[in-house]
Amino acid sequence: MYQYQDFIIRNWQESDRILAATVISSILSEYGLPWQPEEADKDVLEIEKYYLATGGEFWIIEHQNQLVGTAAYYPINRGEKAVEIRKMYLLPKVRGFGLGKYLLQQLETAIALRGFEQIWIETASILTEAVKLYESNGYLPTTGVETSRCDRIYIKYL
Repeated sequence: MYQYQDFIIRNWQESDRILAATVISSILSEYGLPWQPEEADKDVLEIEKYYLATGGEFWIIEHQNQLVGTAAYYPINRGEKAVEIRKMYLLPKVRGFGLGKYLLQQLETAIALRGFEQIWIETASILTEAVKLYESNGYLPTTGVETSRCDRIYIKYL
């Protein structure tokens, strides 16, 4: 699907379900954030329902045949022709290579090509790298956080 340096970015497959959940929960715990399989993270366990059936996408990032990250979006009933970028997580060993910025740009391109006009992102202040990434790429702080572990929300107009 996409390649960045020696990373492969591809569509999620059913065989990725448990490993993707494990990677995401480990990154959350790294920052002291809770894994919430009944709430904020139920989408990770039901990719078909939350992403594939709604017109979203869920991507897997691989490095040397290992799952090292995820990135996704799905349409939301907020704003106009809007999506929310979700589950953009990278394991510590693959941070600092520009992969996050590349992923964000590819997500934005895919979203724009599908005719969406707004991108929303919820995050937590403790995820300082994510906050810096969004703010330096044109995401504007707004209000209306809906996820309990998040305290920041951003919007970008395409």
